[in-house]
Amino acid sequence: MLRFVPGFGSDTPAPARPARVVVVGGGFGGFNALQQLEKLLGPDRAKLTLVAPTDYLLYSPLLPEVATGVLDPRDIAVSIRQTLPRTSLALGHVVDVDFDAHRLTLTGAEGDSTLEWDKLILAPGSVTKQFDIPGVDEHAHGLKTLSEAVYIRNHVLAQLDAADALPDTPAGRAERAERLTVVAVGAGYTGTEFVAQMQNWVRGIATRWGSIDPKDVRWLLVDLAPKVLPELGDRLGREALDVLADRGVEVRLEISVAAATATSVTLTDGEVVPSRTLVWGAGVAPSPLIATLGLPTEKGRLVVGADMTVPGVPGVWAIGDAAAVPDLAADPSKPTAPTAQHAQRQGVAVARNVAASLGVGQARPYKHKDLGLVADLGGFDGVAKPLGIPLTGPVAKFVARGYHLYALPTISARVRVATDWLYSAVLPTRVVNLAQVRSEDALINKAQAIDLYE
Repeated sequence: MLRFVPGFGSDTPAPARPARVVVVGGGFGGFNALQQLEKLLGPDRAKLTLVAPTDYLLYSPLLPEVATGVLDPRDIAVSIRQTLPRTSLALGHVVDVDFDAHRLTLTGAEGDSTLEWDKLILAPGSVTKQFDIPGVDEHAHGLKTLSEAVYIRNHVLAQLDAADALPDTPAGRAERAERLTVVAVGAGYTGTEFVAQMQNWVRGIATRWGSIDPKDVRWLLVDLAPKVLPELGDRLGREALDVLADRGVEVRLEISVAAATATSVTLTDGEVVPSRTLVWGAGVAPSPLIATLGLPTEKGRLVVGADMTVPGVPGVWAIGDAAAVPDLAADPSKPTAPTAQHAQRQGVAVARNVAASLGVGQARPYKHKDLGLVADLGGFDGVAKPLGIPLTGPVAKFVARGYHLYALPTISARVRVATDWLYSAVLPTRVVNLAQVRSEDALINKAQAIDLYE
């Protein structure tokens, strides 16, 4: 395998001016692309810029553990400025791309600005998938950003605290039912891990309340799909379902939400569930930026070639959840799954191809076989399928945590996460309501900046 030293590894002389390489999106794809570009291209060949709404990479698979207070939010926020020293950071959201002029417009706290590029990598990622259901926009919260995870944690605590203080009257009992019911939509990774870990967390801090038994809290997980965690297969899906059932979690499959209010959730089978907590994790959709580009899409994802180039637009590549990269390892007629694993590896691969366009190395198509998926169900429970091998229980839990430590991009992040896991195993759980995020700021449209494109 060839190794390229920055500024070397090619007979092509350095250009008179470093190429302006702009990456849109600081998620797994964009972050890994820039990390690799810093290795492949010296400052004489490329000036690297990242456009992102935050100055950190969010390791989102561990958001449920932020929601339960096991991990500090900073543990899974990897500083971009410290990790990518040669990359300039432009904070904001891209709201317009002019491919002819090689110019993009971004909006941020300081207003609008423009940025020009010679090479452009689009990696804006995804947002929580939404549907036109009455009341969901106003009352459902996602679990895709730090603000959403912190808000959900404080909100659940506040609901249980309020329920604990209610009088034993008909009105008090009715309000108590609303506050003690948590409805989660989506039996994929987000919804299943959230319900499993949050239920386990509440069970572990029951001494906080005088009149609430953990069994009083109603946990309801609903999904239109016929299975839990379908990505892991029937066997592991049934195992996860059994774990949830043993803990008293109600799982309603082939059912979804028909409407929501501040105090209730109406299901598609007609049942009205009294609840003041609705968590929405029904899959992901490509960043709304993609729909504004005027380019061909496949189920909302930008159409790209196997080398991740955007057809008909020279000097532009797209990767991650927002791009329909052909899955050469499984079925080239279908795109790779929108997972962090693919985004990470596409980031590395696209960096090599961009470097090749600047005279360093050789471009190659993206081909990677998924190494397997893991799900942490809280306590000693988990399900995992590394390299196609089904695992359950403590072994799966160990594999899941091992994978996350491996996937975290810095040693300091790994140490902090591992240390917090150790503390959570031997010390009492931290239970405080910091009330750091307002409800309106944690709604999906606001927290994930979807409203910028409406």
